[in-house]
Amino acid sequence: MHRIEFLDLAAFVRVAESHSFLEAAQSLHLSQPALSRRLQKLEETLGAKLLERTTRRSWLTDVGKDYLPRARRMLEDYESSIQGVRELKTHQKGTVTIACIPTAAFYFLPSVIRVFNEAYPGIRIRILDVSANEGLERVINGDADFGINMISAQHPEISFTPLLRDPFVLAMRSDHPLAALQVVEWQDLQSVRLITVSRDSGNRMLLDSALSSHGIRLNGFYEVQHLSTSLGLVECGLGVAILPRLAMPASEHDAICCRELPPPQIERTIGLVRRDGAPLSSTAELFIEMLLKRWRE
Repeated sequence: MHRIEFLDLAAFVRVAESHSFLEAAQSLHLSQPALSRRLQKLEETLGAKLLERTTRRSWLTDVGKDYLPRARRMLEDYESSIQGVRELKTHQKGTVTIACIPTAAFYFLPSVIRVFNEAYPGIRIRILDVSANEGLERVINGDADFGINMISAQHPEISFTPLLRDPFVLAMRSDHPLAALQVVEWQDLQSVRLITVSRDSGNRMLLDSALSSHGIRLNGFYEVQHLSTSLGLVECGLGVAILPRLAMPASEHDAICCRELPPPQIERTIGLVRRDGAPLSSTAELFIEMLLKRWRE
């Protein structure tokens, strides 16, 4: 069975619209015999007569009248698919998907997205603000083009480009007794209620590992799923929290302040994660190039 080709459909539509084999042949830059062969092949493929013809004019059969709108749609779909590829190639359209840990999403992305959208207004940005472990999985299974994650979230299939060291700090209400201290010691935290995130969080695992290796034990009293929730409890005066500096409110906050932690310094490294051996789309490459350029500046 013959395949329906673009020129077969174009020949049928041109003849149907002009009612003239001569005009249709000229517009398609075909000889009339070549045009006739195209139409004959299309009719053989469909198993039905589409056109009747005399020496002076042609007209559609009932089947031809029914098939004409379908043929037009198929031509339009074909042409729009070609245009779509051209737009992708010239970066007029496309989507970049980024799996980013929530605390880094606000810090890294908005300024880059603003400049990127000015340069490529047709490219959409999709942000998956997920946990470190889930973000890594999204990059590995291809749901995201790349990610912004912690160095502790390593995997054999992933390459990591460090961007920033993010120290952990002590967050508390501005009127908390510890806020009066310029230097906080670990023993100062023994008697306060600590608000922690869940044990399967990348931040919690990093913190627990650092503290246990130095024999430091704290009074974890409240446990939440998200750092933003822990800040809400801090603001209500329910306790203090140890969290990455990036998780702190961006500007001066009326109710919450932070203090540096005593040695050992606990910090996480934030960076770009990509799947090894998987080619990136040209739009994702463009975004990464702009992200790295602006960050290094």
